[in-house]
Amino acid sequence: MKFLGLNYFKILIAILLISGNSNGQSVQTIRGTILDKQSETPILGAAVSVLSATPVLGNVTDMNGNFVIQNVPVGRHIIQISYLGYHELLIPNTLVSSGKEVVLEIKMEEATHSLEEIIIAADADKDRPINELATVSSRQFNVEEVRRYSGGRNDIAKLVGNFAGVAANNDQRNDIIIRGNSPTGVLWRMEGVPIPNPNHFTTIGTTGGPVSALNPNMISNSDFLTSAFPAEYGNALAGVFDIGLRSGNKEKFEFTGQLAAFSGFEAMAEGPMNKKNGGSFLVAYRHSFVEIANKVGISYGTTAVPAYKDLSFNLNFGQGKYGKISLFGIGGYSKIEFLGKELDTTDIFADPSRNAYNISKFGVVGVKHNILLNSHSYLKTILSTSYTANLYQEDDLRYDDQGNYRIVDFNESLTDYRLSSLYNNKLNSRWTIRAGFLATFSNTSTLVKEREDTPDIDGDGKPDWFTGRDYQGNFLSLQEYAQVRFKLNEKWTLNAGAHALYFDITNQIALDPRTSIEWIFSAKQSLSFAYGLHHQIQPLPVFLRQERLTDGTYIRANQNLDFTRSHHFVLSYDLKPSKDWRIKAETYYQSLDKVPVDPFPSTFSMLNAGADWVFPENTSLVNEGTGRNIGIEFTLEKFFSKSYYTLVTASVFDSKYKASDNIERNTAFNGGYVLNVLAGKEFKFGKAGRNAFTMDTKFTTAGGRYDTPVDLEASLAAGTEKRKESEAYSERYDNYLRWDIKLGYRMNHSKKKISQTFYLDFQNVTNHKNIFRKQYSDYNKKVGTLYQIGFFPDILYRIEF
Repeated sequence: MKFLGLNYFKILIAILLISGNSNGQSVQTIRGTILDKQSETPILGAAVSVLSATPVLGNVTDMNGNFVIQNVPVGRHIIQISYLGYHELLIPNTLVSSGKEVVLEIKMEEATHSLEEIIIAADADKDRPINELATVSSRQFNVEEVRRYSGGRNDIAKLVGNFAGVAANNDQRNDIIIRGNSPTGVLWRMEGVPIPNPNHFTTIGTTGGPVSALNPNMISNSDFLTSAFPAEYGNALAGVFDIGLRSGNKEKFEFTGQLAAFSGFEAMAEGPMNKKNGGSFLVAYRHSFVEIANKVGISYGTTAVPAYKDLSFNLNFGQGKYGKISLFGIGGYSKIEFLGKELDTTDIFADPSRNAYNISKFGVVGVKHNILLNSHSYLKTILSTSYTANLYQEDDLRYDDQGNYRIVDFNESLTDYRLSSLYNNKLNSRWTIRAGFLATFSNTSTLVKEREDTPDIDGDGKPDWFTGRDYQGNFLSLQEYAQVRFKLNEKWTLNAGAHALYFDITNQIALDPRTSIEWIFSAKQSLSFAYGLHHQIQPLPVFLRQERLTDGTYIRANQNLDFTRSHHFVLSYDLKPSKDWRIKAETYYQSLDKVPVDPFPSTFSMLNAGADWVFPENTSLVNEGTGRNIGIEFTLEKFFSKSYYTLVTASVFDSKYKASDNIERNTAFNGGYVLNVLAGKEFKFGKAGRNAFTMDTKFTTAGGRYDTPVDLEASLAAGTEKRKESEAYSERYDNYLRWDIKLGYRMNHSKKKISQTFYLDFQNVTNHKNIFRKQYSDYNKKVGTLYQIGFFPDILYRIEF
């Protein structure tokens, strides 16, 4: 996607001119709910104070755990929450703007000491995950980080690429490479249940894409886990996105408008719904800007216009007699066409002999029911359904210049029906138990036909159709888990559990033990160790791939593939030299086996698949491959305070695999190292520091990925790309390097409840040429290099009222 030109800039500047009066002081309301962290029951009488306000403002929670603090000056504030017998919490740098009320949900942890022994200390645990059963390789993230960091494109997946252990050095897609693992090992969850790939222009079985369909303005604080995750997470080998949706404002109607190059036009509304029960609604719609710009005559350099749109909602019906019920959902639609006659023929990879058409769509709708069974336990049940579909067609103009000769016809869909239930019981301040299940009933329809490079058996002078997948049917998967948290004292915490996975196509069952232990050996330091066994079902496109026999019939030769298995070992050290600084180091070892490979000696392994739109076409695969990932990670983080922040993450790792030829090779994702350096500063101005100018920067460098060299002679002879398979993943691309700079301007109206934000995000400011891929072009009869995105000025404008 290229820069949209000065027209886009002029539109945003015109909107920006509606900024308000610069006199007077603007105030806003902070409201929220205080809950017990383990039992999720409301805490009555907790004291909430805005320490940074002059004078200090505060209130106490009511019987439902709710609090309201009014007339808080706009800006960043420190919020303190205290309650007898609980660890005091200090939440720094809470951003208060004139356009939206601040709505918080805060969970406090009960101390294990008797009351006379409790020494309460302020603790900003922004780095720790929301899920208290996750001890290592996990952290929470929030919407402000998505907005703040340079080069993020308003994309959650791009945000976590800044964290240790994650490689996201692909400007074309947002696939997440965790510790050398394939992106297929990543699990996406929303509101506690798995969801399909939440990106535009995707295919079934993948986890990434070029444009995110997850709206950051919809999410609450959420967790990202990269290894040895707790027992409630299953069917994943690499990592987990555990996304939570925030609730709308229960007291006031609020609106947000936004315009950005990648995420597009956005309109969001929220407000009370059934005020008696504390209900609320939140709904947001986004539409591709470049699609609208193209229709009004604004060109951005290509005829292939990406059209996409998405809708998200969360309807909270409040606390009723039989618990709390909410209805949530997300849906996305995307479409793009590549017309051969309109392509730039000077591009080495352009193919004027082809037309290609792609449509993808997905949706999730769920009903969540929470009920407090008593003062220390709750039951959470979710009934949901999801749908994902992809249509891809390709025509060869050499046979018919009108585009009527189809060579690829790809049409598939997957519908999942899920029932999930979780029981949580905080027995006392030391013991918490959690158990649950997830049942998924799936219906899929897939038909994949192609006649590119297939033989002409019938002798009509054209390749014959080959049906790669042809399946309509149902299948069932079950997951069950149980886990316990035992807090021996304030220094030692043990988490232990097990997860079971069943898949009825193969009739396989896997039982995964998980355990972790944390030792807080001083007020500022802790040491943790975790082990986890993890199994994952193979991607459906691989399971359902067909093989054609000599008599012309087909068999699904991969239908008996077992789960891939992975052992995770993690040792973690955490140091907090001061309340705003954090240092963390982790070392890990991951062993993988039961990896699908060819039944004959070859270099193919499923560990190298998943970072593209399609999966390998290999059939008759067997679970005899292995792999291993080893590495060390370092994080230095200064949380946002005193108007600045910094984040430095470094990862050094080695990722290897063995296929059926039993030779150890680099995986496709073995970059070797990743270094991220981020920093940002906020400059306040105007009366009482109501407005702010922000500067953020990010520098990233990563080891070049490995690829299999193109065999030019074989490609010329075959008329299609051929690789030197005997030299699999022996060619290493140049190292990745990128520097981003982001400038922001935040304005709060002095009298009206309006706030505006404007960002200029200069991505790859040095215009460094990072290699995306080397490949063969049969149209140009040569091997060329395809580069990633060069210098790109992204723009975002947001108004809240």
